[in-house]
Amino acid sequence: MIPTRVTNVEQRKTFAANRATGHIALSVTAHDGITRRARVHEDGSLRVRFPNASPEALEAVIVNTGGGMTGGDRCSIEMNVGEGASLIAGTAAAEKIYRSSGADAEMDVRLTLERHARLAWLPQETILFDRARLKRRIDIDLAEGAALIMAEAVVFGRAAMDEALVEGFFTDAWRIRRGGKLIYADTARLDGAIAGKLSQRAVTHGGIAIATVLVAPGGEAALEHVRALGENFAGEVGISAWNGLAVARLCAKDGAALRHDLIAVLAALGTPVPRLWLQ
Repeated sequence: MIPTRVTNVEQRKTFAANRATGHIALSVTAHDGITRRARVHEDGSLRVRFPNASPEALEAVIVNTGGGMTGGDRCSIEMNVGEGASLIAGTAAAEKIYRSSGADAEMDVRLTLERHARLAWLPQETILFDRARLKRRIDIDLAEGAALIMAEAVVFGRAAMDEALVEGFFTDAWRIRRGGKLIYADTARLDGAIAGKLSQRAVTHGGIAIATVLVAPGGEAALEHVRALGENFAGEVGISAWNGLAVARLCAKDGAALRHDLIAVLAALGTPVPRLWLQ
C-alpha cells in the first residue's frame, strides 16, 4: 500500500474544520419602560439566556457550550440596546483560553447603544492557561445620552490550582465612540515570556490578575466613591476621569483578590454584579 501524503494545505483545512466558532446577535428594545428582546440569533458554540427580567433592566447571560477556547477558535458577539432600553450582560462562567499550538483564539465584541440606552457589560474573568493565545477586540458605539458601565478582568494562570502561565500571547483592543467620534482607545499586548514581564514593577509587580472598569459618562463623583474605599482593597486600584469618562485599573496577586476588589469598585459605582458572579 502506498502511504497517503498529507499536504500542508490539507493539514490547515483539517485544523480549521475542527475549530469552534460561535456567534450571538442580540437586539433589545424598550416598550412602556420595560426592556424586551427584539431579536436573538445564536450560532455555533455560543448561546444567550435570560434568567431575569425586571422594570429596571433585562439580564442576558452568555454561555459558551464549548467550555472554553483554544487556538483557531473564533467567537463574536453583537448587541444592540435600543432607545431607552436597559440591559445587563454577563457570562455564565469564567472564559478559559487553553494552550494553543500556534494559532490565535479570536474574540470580537461589538456593542451599540442608542439614545438614552443603558448597558452594564459585566462578563466574568477571562483565564489564560500556559501558552494560550488570545486576540480580543471590543468596539462600542454610544449615541448621545447613552450610559455604559463595563468591566473586563483577565487572570494569567490559576493560582488556586497551582497552574502558572509562563508564556503566551494576549492582545486586547478597546475602541469606544460617541456620536461617531472616537472618545477612548486602549490596547494591551503581552507576548512571549508573559510571567517575566508581569514580575516587573512597572507592569504588575508579580500580580497575575488585572481588570479595567469604564464608566461613560463618568466624572468626579465616580472618583470620590471609589477612592473612599481606601485601604479596603486586596490589591491595587486606581481611577481617573477625563472628557466625560471614568476609568479604573485594578491589579491583584490572584483571581480571588481581583474579584473582591472588582465587586467593591462596581458597588461603589452603584452597579451590583450579576448573581452568577456570587455562585
